[in-house]
Amino acid sequence: MLTAARLRDELGVPGMSYETVMRFRDKERMKERLREKGLRVPYSFRVRNRKETLEAAKTIGYPLIIKPIAGAGSADTYRVNDDAELERVLKLTGHVAEASCEEFVEGDEFTYDTICIDGKPVYENVAQYLPRPLEARSHEWISPIIITVSDLSQPMIAPGIKFGRQCLKALGMGTGFTHMEWYRKANGEIVFGEVGCRPGGAHLVDQMNYTSDIDLFREWARSAVWKSFEADARRKYNVAIVFKRAMGQGRITRIEGQREFHAKYGPWICTDQLLPVGTRRRDWKQTLVSDGFVVVRHPEWAEAKRMAEDAAMNIRMYAQ
Repeated sequence: MLTAARLRDELGVPGMSYETVMRFRDKERMKERLREKGLRVPYSFRVRNRKETLEAAKTIGYPLIIKPIAGAGSADTYRVNDDAELERVLKLTGHVAEASCEEFVEGDEFTYDTICIDGKPVYENVAQYLPRPLEARSHEWISPIIITVSDLSQPMIAPGIKFGRQCLKALGMGTGFTHMEWYRKANGEIVFGEVGCRPGGAHLVDQMNYTSDIDLFREWARSAVWKSFEADARRKYNVAIVFKRAMGQGRITRIEGQREFHAKYGPWICTDQLLPVGTRRRDWKQTLVSDGFVVVRHPEWAEAKRMAEDAAMNIRMYAQ
């Protein structure tokens, strides 16, 4: 039985009402509530079978996204560009009991992460996905990058933070960690993606810690227990994490470019956790962490991005 206590334990939101937890857990309910508050969300329909999906696709138009209502990350999530692709995706998602058929929003994708106390963000973070998660999940050769942003006041970021605060207020956020995703279209319009009452996955909290040299796990606990946030959260660095995927299957046989990378960027490398030679490689479709990762940081955004792209292009892992 799905009780309020079980939901709170699952989502890590102590003291939050059943109704609020449910609003954060159900993606379509979440969008409906935000839409009622006048906030921009993707046009979408809840679908349970082929007929409903075809009707929704006809109303929304292409391109669109099919993704599970109760999903995480980009699992079982597909971009659909035409009728033929929709038929293919319907076969791939036949095991999904309930899905969202929604508008595909063209634009850059960011996160908005917070620790809140009684609905007020006492810590905020923004990170950018390079490329967007759906694209990264569609091509094995891509080394996905996520970069936290040190300067949250810059014009391209500030509107997303304002929008994120409005979303949390509309959803009745209480005390806890939140992880939201949002899009910035070419015309500057901000569009909601989704939000959960939980920390971001794939070492995003570690990135945030490296951004300010703090321990957000401790501050999260302090906020939940004592309604207090005490860390000095001044943002010093842009922090990039690069997830690597080995070429081939089986066990890692060699890694190229790792030593050279350390020689070039040693002082800026936070951690290097690539799988060692001899380790069996992971299923890249089941985990964003893939076959390990490298974290770098720098006070300048462009330099952090350049180092991350160097790792993405020039560190190569092989398996057989």
